[in-house]
Amino acid sequence: MPGIDLDEIYRTLAPEDIPWNRPALPEPLVELLDGGVVSPCRAVEFGCGLGNHAIAMARRGFEVTGVDLSPTAVGMAREHAAAAGVRVRFLAADVTAELDELHGDFAFGWDWEMLHHLFPEQRLRYVTNLARLLAPGALHLSVCFSEHDPMFGSGKQRSTPIGTVLYFSSEKEIRELFETAFDIVTLGEIAIHGTHGDHRAVRALLRKPA
Repeated sequence: MPGIDLDEIYRTLAPEDIPWNRPALPEPLVELLDGGVVSPCRAVEFGCGLGNHAIAMARRGFEVTGVDLSPTAVGMAREHAAAAGVRVRFLAADVTAELDELHGDFAFGWDWEMLHHLFPEQRLRYVTNLARLLAPGALHLSVCFSEHDPMFGSGKQRSTPIGTVLYFSSEKEIRELFETAFDIVTLGEIAIHGTHGDHRAVRALLRKPA
């Protein structure tokens, strides 16, 4: 991935200065939970960061595994889970690599503001991993920045104030990416609240064919 090493961000920035480190469960995920679309099960979060969402899901009765590229983030997530008194498995691993450390049959998965850190040439491998790890009939929620979002300039690739370089997607790109292995349940643009203001994002709810 172009730009600064994500692990460096976790090593050098205070948690409150990391833009995507937001403690509360995001609204699209809460809607699935409160609407009964997703119930406590074996679940996996890709791009778990400091573990806020994984810990919140564990409190709701889910058996959660959180995966992140940054060993520093994973170490801090483990500390946060221990302090919260909940059990979550955290794993430092590259979601675009083989992921041999992780085994499948998860009934629900999600990635929140993670996919825009992956460039198109990395994404197909991620989808291959999803297809292997999710159980037949499992749901997966993916939310990433839309190309219509005005933040950080314009174009598909944009640099952020903290040195990351993000890829902003179209609905068409996300559909074509995921429909290689999943049924598209819903797909569309939504507004999400971020540290630097509201973002336009592409939300995809997917189901692995039974």
